[in-house]
Amino acid sequence: MIQSMTGYGKAVVVYNDKKINAEVKSLNSKQLDLQTRIAPLYREKEMEIRQMIATAVERGKVDFALWIEKDTGVDATPINALLVENYYHQLKDVVQRVGIPEPQDWLYTLTRMPDVLAKSDTEVLTEEEWVAARQAVSAALKALVDFRNQEGTALEKKFSEKIDNIERLLAEIEPYEKSRVEKIRQRIVDGLQQIPGVEYDKNRLEQELIYYIEKLDISEEKQRLTNHLAYFRETMANGHGQGKKLGFIAQEMGREINTTGSKSNLAEMQNIVVQMKDELEQIKEQVLNAL
Repeated sequence: MIQSMTGYGKAVVVYNDKKINAEVKSLNSKQLDLQTRIAPLYREKEMEIRQMIATAVERGKVDFALWIEKDTGVDATPINALLVENYYHQLKDVVQRVGIPEPQDWLYTLTRMPDVLAKSDTEVLTEEEWVAARQAVSAALKALVDFRNQEGTALEKKFSEKIDNIERLLAEIEPYEKSRVEKIRQRIVDGLQQIPGVEYDKNRLEQELIYYIEKLDISEEKQRLTNHLAYFRETMANGHGQGKKLGFIAQEMGREINTTGSKSNLAEMQNIVVQMKDELEQIKEQVLNAL
């Protein structure tokens, strides 16, 4: 089954008073192009996280984020009450000795004094918390892969429809291909007859006509295109990771369709070739998104 390079996954794991959020988004790219935004606490695990992403994603433009949400009540910065009281008495003493007015808003003044709202503790990543964070990363990546598989199923259906349409159009060429020999012959004869006094050898005309028809023969192009269509289907069935290969096959299909168009000297055949090109162009646009 084909897998798309477009996808999205998010997971949240609760650990103590924290919500550990992992989010990953991906778009199409020729190789793995990874951008990460990781909370400082988990930054020491960045290489391990990158390895997890590379294993799950393989290819694509990937944007990954890992961050923490905390309970605002639990995470409130503590006030150093003893220091506030100390500052208050010192400022009172200064006011009385200097004889200046007291601050109208003591709370505003005191909370802006040095270290009153400063945190003194430093967080350390424990093994238990990393297990929880790793679980969030894994769940987000699984959601991304599931999303890409769903998109890949839609791509495969689209490709199958387009391949069927090209096969149908290729079969529609055959009646015109058989009738055009007589049309070409008649057009040449009519042209010669319009020239006064021209005599021509009918046997030589038939020989030249056969040579001309051979140059316009599209049997080989039709056979090669049929083979490419079958190979495209076979490659789709081989599983994900075939995007580049499908792109190469689509290019070969384009060559055969273009050659068929250059050899088609009937308007009806050329109209069919244009439709085939349109179907193939839609395949080429979407195959860029296949992993």
